[in-house]
Amino acid sequence: MKAMLCQSRQVIIGICLLLLWISPNVQARSLPDFVELAKENSPSVVNISTKQRKTTSNRFRHNFRIPDVPEDSPLNEFFERFFGQDGGDGPGDAPREYDTQSLGSGFVISDDGYILTNTHVVDDADEVVVRLSDRREFVAQIIGKDSRSDVALLKIDATELPVVKIGSTKNLQVGEWVLAIGSPFGFDHSVTSGIVSAKGRNLPNENYVPFIQTDVAINPGNSGGPLFNLDGEVVGVNSQIFSRTGGYMGLSFAIPIEMAMNVVNQLRTTGRVTRGWLGVLIQDVTRELADAFGMRHPKGALVARVLPGSPASKSGLQVGDVILKFNEETISNSSMLPPIVGASRIDRPADLTVLRKGKEIQVKVEIGELPAEEALAEAEVPQQNSEQFLGLVVSEITSEQQKALGLDSGEGVLVEEVHAGPAQEAGIKQGDLIQMIGQARIRNLADFRNQMEQIPAGETVAVLVQRRSGQIFLAVRIPK
Repeated sequence: MKAMLCQSRQVIIGICLLLLWISPNVQARSLPDFVELAKENSPSVVNISTKQRKTTSNRFRHNFRIPDVPEDSPLNEFFERFFGQDGGDGPGDAPREYDTQSLGSGFVISDDGYILTNTHVVDDADEVVVRLSDRREFVAQIIGKDSRSDVALLKIDATELPVVKIGSTKNLQVGEWVLAIGSPFGFDHSVTSGIVSAKGRNLPNENYVPFIQTDVAINPGNSGGPLFNLDGEVVGVNSQIFSRTGGYMGLSFAIPIEMAMNVVNQLRTTGRVTRGWLGVLIQDVTRELADAFGMRHPKGALVARVLPGSPASKSGLQVGDVILKFNEETISNSSMLPPIVGASRIDRPADLTVLRKGKEIQVKVEIGELPAEEALAEAEVPQQNSEQFLGLVVSEITSEQQKALGLDSGEGVLVEEVHAGPAQEAGIKQGDLIQMIGQARIRNLADFRNQMEQIPAGETVAVLVQRRSGQIFLAVRIPK
């Protein structure tokens, strides 16, 4: 019996020792090894420095004069540089030139000297200097740049350069390990790692880029550098950070490599970038708007305005339509639509599934080319004869106001005042132009009055307004 107990103890001790030996090895194998990845790819990453020659006038508004400061004060240099020795009265009045510098990163995409980086790294640069990992420096030529995607293509006079391996984001997963190489604050070939936090992120004023969000430490100087997966393939171009301090705060964003290479190929072959264009202003469908449109849950891109002469207007797409699919690709939210349309072939038909007045219909539209600039003309409008409803004071719009607002017709009523009530809670503001209530167009005060009186108490209705920033649908709940 004692022998059996002794044998059992030995077995248990053996198992415990085995588990202690296995545990650290299993943990070690579960963490990625970036050593070889960094060693193999660092030579393909470059440091980019730029110089800009700027001119400043020393005359300051409001007859600014330099205050009396001690001769040895460091402020003397500041005032002399920007305002001149006498603050704008005499010799210091002449414009002064000075150099500014910026730093960034990039990576070699072909062995004959083509380099990919961010547009904002080389924008307005008088000289772009590329430094390789072997310390050689070259003055680069800017082949082309695209501000909408923040992608730029450079060329240096060099051959047999180490080249990165271009990957794909198609199979890139949230939670996957990624690695960045760049020059944060000028520290060449700094390596940082993290995971993919999200895909398809839409940022303000960046409608055409579905960013990859990561928690890789990115700082000023990393811009334009590559983001690698564990196979050593470039899956993104590090472009932006979200920060309240100017430094890394856990949110960094990279341009998907497929989009970047598409831009590069266009810049290399034609010197310019073309994108597909639908010609609509869109917004998200909120829970309240979904209820107003009879949808089970919020989805799609709500058309807030159809631009005159655009492909959308020629196809019959209407304000109030909710775009649910674009060429069989489901549109879950409005931010998905611009990148898909932008990547579409120009002058080719696209099939849209649209929710209109509670029914799904098919709309065929021929994609146009995105114009160089898009602008909506809007202006302040004076008061006219008014009508009051739900805390709103509204008036009709004149032909002069119609012209100033750039409208095709004189439809709509102007919001003169907003008092406490459902309209204010929905976000309607003074100066808004109400153009649609529910599915009905509002041409004048009579339309406004009739439509509002027909809405049952307790219902939520979608109201289309035009304001300084554009058109937007708001959900107004009629009180019981």
